[in-house]
Amino acid sequence: MITQPLRIGTRASKLALAQSGLIRDRIAKALPTGMVSLAQITTSGDRIQDRTLTEIGGKGLFTKEIEDALLSGRIDCAVHSLKDMPALSPPGLVIAAIPEREDPRDAFLSVAYDSIEALPRGARLGTASLRRQTQARHRRPDLVIVPLRGNVDTRLAKLERGDADAILVAMAGLNRLGLGHLARGCIDPLVSPPAPGQGALAIQTREADADAPWLDGLKHRPTTLAVAAERAALAVLEGSCRTAIGAFARVEGGRLILIVEALTPDGARCFRREGEVEVGDQGGEAAARQLGMRLGGEVSAEGGEALLG
Repeated sequence: MITQPLRIGTRASKLALAQSGLIRDRIAKALPTGMVSLAQITTSGDRIQDRTLTEIGGKGLFTKEIEDALLSGRIDCAVHSLKDMPALSPPGLVIAAIPEREDPRDAFLSVAYDSIEALPRGARLGTASLRRQTQARHRRPDLVIVPLRGNVDTRLAKLERGDADAILVAMAGLNRLGLGHLARGCIDPLVSPPAPGQGALAIQTREADADAPWLDGLKHRPTTLAVAAERAALAVLEGSCRTAIGAFARVEGGRLILIVEALTPDGARCFRREGEVEVGDQGGEAAARQLGMRLGGEVSAEGGEALLG
C-alpha cells in the first residue's frame, strides 16, 4: 500500500531534480491528496568522479542506492534516466511507466566548431561514455578523446576552460535544464545511434505497485515500444559500460523500426543491424522486444569477443 505523501527517490544532481520534479508535478495531479515529496539520494556513481564508470563497476552505480531504498520501503517509486539503468531490474522491482521521450540525440557543443567533421586533426573531444568515444573514433580516428565525467554544469565549465575542443552530452538533459540553445548541432541517430533508452525517463516501483492508478497518465506507448526494443537488444548484447552499444527505435505508421550497433573499444570496427516489425495500434511490446533480441543477437554473433577488446 502506497503511503501518503508519496515519496519519489531521485539522484541529487540538478538534472535529476529537474527530471523528477516534472514527474512529481504530474503524479501530484493524479493523486487525491496531491501530496508528493522528493527524496534525494546520493549514488556511488555520483560520489566517485575521478574514475570512469568502466573502472568502478558500470552504470548500475547510478541506481543501486535508489533501488535499495525502494526495496526497503523508504521511498514509493524512483525516477531514473533510462539510459543509466542496467538491462534488468533487481528482483521485486519493475519499470512501471515510461513517459514521452525527450530528444534522444547526442548534442555537440564547442566554443569554436560546429560539428565533429569541422574539428581539426588531433582535436580533443570530451566524453566519459564508451559508446560516444568509440562512435567518434569510428568517424574520426584522429581525434584525441578526453574522459570527461561530472554533471552538465561541470562539463560545460570544462569546455569553457579549454579542457576539450568539443564535448558530447545528451540533448535531452540540455533541454530539461533549459540549455538546449548551447548545442551547436546534434548527431544523427540514424548514423550514430544513441544509448538504448536515451532521452526517456523510467518510473520504477515495487512489483506490487506496478498497476497503481497514479501511473496511468505517465505512460506513453510509442516511447514504451521504442525503448522495449532498444533495451532488449542491450540485454542480449550484455550491455554495460564495458560494451559500446547504440540503439535507436521509432514508431512510424504502426511499424517499429530499429537500428542496433556495437563497436570494438578502439572504434575501428562497427557491427550493425536494422529491422522493423508491425506493432499495430495497441500492445506490441512483445513484438518490439523480439525484434530487439533478434538484432542484438545478430550483432553479438558477428562481433563476438572483439566487442570486449
